[in-house]
Amino acid sequence: MNACTNDARLAWMALILSPGMGAIRSWRTMQRLGDAASLLTLPLTELEGLGLPAAAAQFVADGRALAAAEDEARKAEEAGVAFLTPEDEAYPERLRQIYDPPAVLWLRGDPAILNLPGIAVVGTRHPSTYGQGMAELLARDLAARGLVIQSGMARGIDTAAHKGALTAGGKTVAVWGTGVDVIYPKENKRLAEEILLKGGAIVSEFPLGTFPAPQNFPVRNRIISGMSVGVLVVEAGEYSGTRVTARCALEQGRDIYAVPGNVTNKNAWGPNTLIKQGARLTATWEDIWEDLPSDVRALLTAGDESSPGGTASLFPENTANGEGRLAGLGEQERQVLSALAMDSAVQLDELIEKLEGSMGAAEIFAALFELELAGLVRQLPGKNYVRVMV
Repeated sequence: MNACTNDARLAWMALILSPGMGAIRSWRTMQRLGDAASLLTLPLTELEGLGLPAAAAQFVADGRALAAAEDEARKAEEAGVAFLTPEDEAYPERLRQIYDPPAVLWLRGDPAILNLPGIAVVGTRHPSTYGQGMAELLARDLAARGLVIQSGMARGIDTAAHKGALTAGGKTVAVWGTGVDVIYPKENKRLAEEILLKGGAIVSEFPLGTFPAPQNFPVRNRIISGMSVGVLVVEAGEYSGTRVTARCALEQGRDIYAVPGNVTNKNAWGPNTLIKQGARLTATWEDIWEDLPSDVRALLTAGDESSPGGTASLFPENTANGEGRLAGLGEQERQVLSALAMDSAVQLDELIEKLEGSMGAAEIFAALFELELAGLVRQLPGKNYVRVMV
């Protein structure tokens, strides 16, 4: 993983841990210096001459910065965490291109996937059934065709996107606003474990132990968009943090895609506005695939010329539109499925009333059970059922 000396890596770590040193200031300092490792041997006057704030210069000059870096590196090693600096080969190449790339990235998982083509999928923490379903569906289909799905593992759309990628057997990267050893939200502990187990990665520019401070999450959004070749927005309100990610993507020259929403839904404001402003209207994975740069598509198809994606598609076309799973259904399962919607949940009593005369309650219960096992129906709290987008 290392493409530079250990002293250089510690120097980057020491600098970012110094008071008053953010990503931009750290990069500019290292660019002026030229040799990262030499930072640790400079006297106070030369450090101040590089433009370091007085507190940071003193912190480096008296050895506290190096001690802090060594302590952080030791903790990372003990926790099974790696860290990447801009001089490491595994550092994401697309991040080097943005205005304010992280000076250090803490990492759990496979660093190799950070440089693979990926799509960021972002949106509200409080999605509708439709929004959640679309995020999972699109992430699944894109991951099945070789794209890495990148998101922030927040509740709602982010979580649905990661789950969609995992369902496809694809790779996904979660960018956290906490240390990579601080799971947030806590209910996503199992999701985080599955991401790592299935060859994904968790990254953060925040040191180990960093708690989920609100100001950290808008800051991390530039990393989500910066690592991607494009950003897909699925439901976001007018004042959603997703707007920050979309703005970052525009500033970084990334393509923006948006799933249109019902205009009466406040969370449709974000994607619908982006579409008005020129974002690519996205209803299926093909809308993104057709818009990818030719070099990205060539890379994804290199492994299998017969497939529309990087490896043989995990979802053949008859399966992607649901025909594969529908073929094995009985008449009662089909009848119940046709009574359910993809964009809104149907309460059990309402479903029984709707099918009264053609099916009894016991038959409906049995059909729902079979449909859930087949992955065609999802039960929501309150005995509400929704048809899964397939």
